[in-house]
Amino acid sequence: MKSRFHLLLSAQTQRPQLLHSLSTNKPKWNSKTNVIITNPTLLILESCTTMLQLKQIQAQMTCTGLIAHTFPVSRVLAFCALADAGDIHYANLIFTRIQNPNTYMWNTMIRGYSKAQLHATAFSYFCRMLLQRVEMDSRSFVFALKASGLVGESVHCVIWKMGFGSDLVVRNGLVHYYAECGSVSHARKVFDESSVRDVVTWTTMIDGYAGWGCFNEAVELFDEMVLSGVEPNEVTLIAVLSACSSEGDIGMGRSVHEYMWKKNVSCGLNLRNALVDMYVKCGCLAAARELFDDMKVRDVFTWTSMVNGYAKCGELDTARRFFDDMPERNVVSWSAMIAGYAQNNQPNEAVKLFHDMVESGLAPVENSLVSVLSACGQLSCLDLGRWIHQYYVDRNRIQFSVVLGNALIDMYAKCGSLTSAAELFNQMPEKNLVSWNTMIAGYAAHGHAVQALTLFDQMKSTDMKPDHITFLAVLSACSHGGLVSEGREHFNSMIRDYGIEPKVETYACMVDLLGRIGLLEEAYELINRMPMEPNVSAWGALLNSCKIHGNVELAKLSAQKLLDLDPEDSGAYVLLANLCGIKQRWVDVRNVRSLMKERGVQKNPGHSLIEVQAKHSQDPL
Repeated sequence: MKSRFHLLLSAQTQRPQLLHSLSTNKPKWNSKTNVIITNPTLLILESCTTMLQLKQIQAQMTCTGLIAHTFPVSRVLAFCALADAGDIHYANLIFTRIQNPNTYMWNTMIRGYSKAQLHATAFSYFCRMLLQRVEMDSRSFVFALKASGLVGESVHCVIWKMGFGSDLVVRNGLVHYYAECGSVSHARKVFDESSVRDVVTWTTMIDGYAGWGCFNEAVELFDEMVLSGVEPNEVTLIAVLSACSSEGDIGMGRSVHEYMWKKNVSCGLNLRNALVDMYVKCGCLAAARELFDDMKVRDVFTWTSMVNGYAKCGELDTARRFFDDMPERNVVSWSAMIAGYAQNNQPNEAVKLFHDMVESGLAPVENSLVSVLSACGQLSCLDLGRWIHQYYVDRNRIQFSVVLGNALIDMYAKCGSLTSAAELFNQMPEKNLVSWNTMIAGYAAHGHAVQALTLFDQMKSTDMKPDHITFLAVLSACSHGGLVSEGREHFNSMIRDYGIEPKVETYACMVDLLGRIGLLEEAYELINRMPMEPNVSAWGALLNSCKIHGNVELAKLSAQKLLDLDPEDSGAYVLLANLCGIKQRWVDVRNVRSLMKERGVQKNPGHSLIEVQAKHSQDPL
């Protein structure tokens, strides 16, 4: 072996002074060993941080003959394969020159290639172990499962054939494999068949459920775990808090927090962040703020959770104060604040902050672009939206996705560029329900009823099933196009053919459809037949139709209903007064204006949106 390594390292020279300069206090690379190391060279190896240092140490080991021994060469191999600064190809070079590598060395190579995302090569080492009848241990199968991709079931078969089916480490690896692949039912089967379960078994299954959206199952399994007497660890608690966050289950979230307090669980930063995030996503900002204030150590995730929470609740000033006070920000922090502005009707601020983020040198991610594209749509800022499309998507600076494509279609449609929206829609290799809904709604909003209904027919010819938003867009198209019979048919179809119960917005759209063409009595009857309480949209649609067709009496009734729901709505007063004025019912006009004055209602002024040198301003009309 010694001569082989001399050939391998013929180009290496000894530099003892550099070897001794390596501090043994440096952070060790990630490959634990239970062996107590006393050899000075091996102690230096444990503190190695670069491949250059490794090769110099290896040269020294070769000259002294240390490399010929199993443990020293396994440590060299482990650094090359597993350290962040390692080189898996150099590890393979070393491995091929070792006579009769042991199980640890084979496992190291499988792990190393998996770490380098070369899973096929990693799995090929496992196959070679089988062919060469190399003795395996439980970790061999765990590493093979992680590298196996879609053929993990074949590894499962080998596990049973070789008598490792009852090994706890292997069973935990199987639960993890099936959960990672989305085969949650298979993971649960392995879990249920395990006669012995440790905290890793429970945690892996809970995390698997949470990761695939089975939040109720995750929470229920956590309850079972606690009742079984197994103490959850920090990873378990983070997983179940994540499930509570996603489900909005504040009751269970508080129970977990209480359990942690009773058991005096030592909370690291990640667990505290999970608690803050849970309270934020469940809408309990006061509890989140209390936790935040008590935290002695915070990171960017902690701050971003608070920014996100306040922004989603519409408390943008507080969110911005947190954002401005952050010691450091990442792209997620910027995206959270941009999204807060975009979702709370402050698109100008969203666009301004996006420019600030880009100027700071941060490259936006998908969420950043989706939010700023929404702001562009609200502002009808086509130039910026098109630039984002060309600069980031067309030039492959960010990976195109269905979510990003939907945001671009929505932006183009709201900016009136239906041609660009349709072109992008037709080019998308993959479409989801939101893609179809967005394009249909875009056609409907601009009065292209025929195109909207044609696209709806195309959608029905695919495997995509419409939802209530689809029918809302379809009925809106019928309303704008005056297509009453088509609208009635689609309204009935959503109940008859798809089992979708109309929501209050759907009824309001149907009222608008009937009212626009003068079927006011039928529209009024539909409102009275609604299974839920009519909202502002339904009565507002009827009032607007009454103004169009000059029905003062029904308009007065609609206005009264509307004002009962929203007494501060100046639009209802103005519509009714204008209709009375058109009909020369001046007494009614005076009565409406007197009522406005009595209630202190001010008419909301109109605004014009003007774009000057890529900046938008709103001026009163």
